[in-house]
Amino acid sequence: MLILLPPSEGKTPAIHGPAVDWESLSFPELNPYRAKVLESLGTVSAHEDALALLGVGASLKDDVERNTRLHAEPAAPAHQVYSGVLYDALGYNSMTPAQRRKATESVLVVSALWGAIGFGDHVPAYRLSMGTALPDVGRLATYWKPQLNAALARRSEGELHVDCRSSTYAAAWAPPAAQTVTINVFNEANGKRTVVSHFAKHTRGELARHLLTRRGKAPASPEQLLKAASEMWTAELVAGTARKPHALNIILSS
Repeated sequence: MLILLPPSEGKTPAIHGPAVDWESLSFPELNPYRAKVLESLGTVSAHEDALALLGVGASLKDDVERNTRLHAEPAAPAHQVYSGVLYDALGYNSMTPAQRRKATESVLVVSALWGAIGFGDHVPAYRLSMGTALPDVGRLATYWKPQLNAALARRSEGELHVDCRSSTYAAAWAPPAAQTVTINVFNEANGKRTVVSHFAKHTRGELARHLLTRRGKAPASPEQLLKAASEMWTAELVAGTARKPHALNIILSS
């Protein structure tokens, strides 16, 4: 089982420690492409119109300024750097050592800067969205797609992919449809079902935690994933096609 997560918008910078060790990152064959994005991001972040070019507000000025020195910034494990609703619900720090090892083995984060990294990979905090277009790189989802197709093919072979990414990050890599289940969250009230947006992040984080902490074998098929999710929620499985992944719909009641 592979759990695919998006990065959080907000990130927690490491206070001290060594800078990123590129060769220690998962999928080191991506390093030349990571370096190109990092160089372009540093140039854009030093521009007088950096905030507008990166599509962020004035409150994130310090984050953007940090982008100019990422080679030297302290790095920390991805599960510490990424924060926010989904990662809080996943609750890595409250897991047992065995559960943490399982998380490190099972979680991949698809990133605008790094392409894809493991949960235990040490990276600095940065500010960059997959929807951004950078000079000499272009739109990042388009840039990363062929690189991730090649780099992740072997790692993902035979695995069930539990895809908790947003559509922006899902555009950067599409694992084999037959092996992939996207996670949707709905609210149902008075017989009417509506799509949940912000709170969906929390539920996806809870699902990831449940899959990493429950007893028994990890789900190896969409049907087994449905069974595992049904231990916690009302859920349904929508079968995919040759090109379209399966969908697990989690139904919340209000």
